[in-house]
Amino acid sequence: MSDPTAEPVRPARSARSTRRAHPPTAWSAQLGGPDPDVTRVEATGPVLEGFRIGVTSDRRSGDLIDAFVRRGAEVIHAPAVRIAPVDEDEILLGDTRAIIECRPDVVIVTTAYGFRRWIEAADAAGLGEDLARTLDHARIIVRGPKARGAVRAAGHDDAGIADDERTASTVGLALEGGVQGRRVAVQLHGHEDVEQLERLRAAGARVLTVAPYRWVRPTDESRLGRLVAAVAARELDVVTFTSAPAVDGLVSAAAQLGMDGVLVDALRRGVTAAAVGPVTAAPLLDLGVTPIVPERFRMGALIRTVVEHLTVNGVEHVETALGPLVVHGRVVTFGGETVTLARGPRAMLAALMSEPGAVLSRERLLDELPEAENEHALDMAVSRLRSALPDRHLVQTVVRRGYRLNV
Repeated sequence: MSDPTAEPVRPARSARSTRRAHPPTAWSAQLGGPDPDVTRVEATGPVLEGFRIGVTSDRRSGDLIDAFVRRGAEVIHAPAVRIAPVDEDEILLGDTRAIIECRPDVVIVTTAYGFRRWIEAADAAGLGEDLARTLDHARIIVRGPKARGAVRAAGHDDAGIADDERTASTVGLALEGGVQGRRVAVQLHGHEDVEQLERLRAAGARVLTVAPYRWVRPTDESRLGRLVAAVAARELDVVTFTSAPAVDGLVSAAAQLGMDGVLVDALRRGVTAAAVGPVTAAPLLDLGVTPIVPERFRMGALIRTVVEHLTVNGVEHVETALGPLVVHGRVVTFGGETVTLARGPRAMLAALMSEPGAVLSRERLLDELPEAENEHALDMAVSRLRSALPDRHLVQTVVRRGYRLNV
């Protein structure tokens, strides 16, 4: 498994990133097909060569990094939040003792990882048997199949499952069974879902909570700052999120640097956000960012969604007047020669390739390339692109009108 360091994790053949030529796709990637996401995501060859991906997760980040690097991508890893260690979490043990003493009538389990971590922490503190008896006494409702599996693996039975894997639906099952005057314990997943807890209280329940893992600030915030800068400068193609707090963590870090506005703008246009599921996607949508989301809310499906998105939207082939031009991320192949473009020239090429052969006016190019502040800067950007391409004649100047791809 890769060592997720602060520096970019590169494949054997290094490739730099690109500003995508296409806008983010719709809310769901609409990926149908059978269940085995992990096997379907396997691919031969460096299919992600030329792409650059940001990973914001803490737990299981190595899985994402390995999957992308094996396919040729360069990965920037910076946890936006991290999980507090169990042995440092006296709050968890205090809440566990309170739940054991209370003997709840209903227990809501939201995540498999959280439930296992709760059991392990209780065992380590000598509370395991008492917690097991407490759970046997309660009506257990689980949020999804993974949570059900964890509950049953621990030797307990559940009385209901939310098929859509949403906390709101899980709470709805508890309410259907009646909670007036009853004690309800809720296993939280990283943060307190105030709205759902209030639904239980409004229905007359006495609510207790336990957070087997808590999101806290990352230990190395300089890494996060570098990721913020890379996103804001549109030096990444995709940023992955596996938890809603990670979205908040990234935006908060950007706000501290005075870059939250440019960060969100980049995620709206230029850098694709990829969320593991609708809960994680919610804070992105609140920001006006439309992420790609797999239909199955699993890590393997997220990897597959990112791979398919980039290979469909980030690879272009144009027949020019001089021969075929192939763009794969920032890697450009023409006339048997392959070059890697820097971000600025790649952004200029993306604009010209958006309408192959059409003349793009200076005014339009200035609008599409915000870093080119005036016509002189635009001319310099075109000059840099020509110098970087295998054949400078791929870009033509149309006097008094603008520039075009030589098609």
